[in-house]
Amino acid sequence: MRRVPLAPRPEWREIAENNGFFFHHINGEIYWDESAYYALSLKEIEDGLEDPAQELADMCRELVADAVNSEEILELLAIPPLFRDIARDSWRRNEPSLYGRFDFAYDGHGPAKLYEYNADTPTALYEAAYFQWLWLEDRIRDGGLPPHADQFNSIQERLIETFASLRVSGLTHFAAMKGSEEDRATVEYLLDCARQAGIDGRQTYMEDIVTDSLGLFMDPDGQAIHRLFKLYPWEFMWRDAFAPLLPGCDTTFIEPAWKMILSNKGILPLLWERHPGHPNLLPAWFHDMAKSPPVNDYVVKPLLSREGANIHVFRGHRQVFVSDGEYGGEGYIGQALCPPPFVDGQGPVCGVWIVGGKSCGLGIREDTSPITSNLSRFIPHCILE
Repeated sequence: MRRVPLAPRPEWREIAENNGFFFHHINGEIYWDESAYYALSLKEIEDGLEDPAQELADMCRELVADAVNSEEILELLAIPPLFRDIARDSWRRNEPSLYGRFDFAYDGHGPAKLYEYNADTPTALYEAAYFQWLWLEDRIRDGGLPPHADQFNSIQERLIETFASLRVSGLTHFAAMKGSEEDRATVEYLLDCARQAGIDGRQTYMEDIVTDSLGLFMDPDGQAIHRLFKLYPWEFMWRDAFAPLLPGCDTTFIEPAWKMILSNKGILPLLWERHPGHPNLLPAWFHDMAKSPPVNDYVVKPLLSREGANIHVFRGHRQVFVSDGEYGGEGYIGQALCPPPFVDGQGPVCGVWIVGGKSCGLGIREDTSPITSNLSRFIPHCILE
């Protein structure tokens, strides 16, 4: 795995905006960065990332099967009692999952180490599935990459196949919160994939969803919402005014309610407990329950947090770094420290996508900080033997 400098395409911003990619800069800072790419071998992809992600995805489903039958596990994950039956029922109905993303530390030399599983509302999807593939085609065409260059990327094909496998009729709504260009674009992209699969879809915003006199969900035009893709975390729904209506509503959600188990960092100590010493896992524990961390260097993360918020880094049991945020009220887990493998001053995190239960693509984010945040840059990759 090498970081290779490469002059950007002269009109890359125009290409991005012509393809609906308007968040190539965030808060004035570059987000899509094609001044370099990561080159991996096919063996590094298949053995180092694709297969481990698939194994972990299968292990996570086994964990959910146990968790829905265990009040103890659901209590450890701080899932409110009202939502435990919702998660159980969702799992027992075999409600399908669309996607998720495993984030790994990986340098091509040792086994990839799992940081966390973004199982409910992962972003960086459009740029991984679509725009970096356009970049690959352009760079092969203009000679920036050799003709045999490839990419670990069947994400879009898997999205369309998975939507088609739902075999739904009628209208499906797609919603995100207002105020985020990235979230809006992600939902638009997924809506387009759904339409390619033959699904009748409509975009709306979470803030505009209302309830009728029976407590059923409606869009602003009074159209009933029977299926809803929501780029909106389940733990936010726990606190919404409509939370008491969820057990009785007739809406099927994507991601399903059982994903609230996997989007919780509490799965990291649970996985470690079930698979101690697994090469792709880091030692992890429920920090609030531990008398003393079992390692000298570690990170402490909230059970529920996003975009690198509220991460505490300890070396020799002394805190050396903390990221801002407003999370942590539900509790924390600890995880052995595993800094990203810094290359040319940049720390890459490899995000492997799971779509329809299958490992199918890679997106790499990098930062000079030890914590990957929403401002960390997206760097394209390719496979070179």
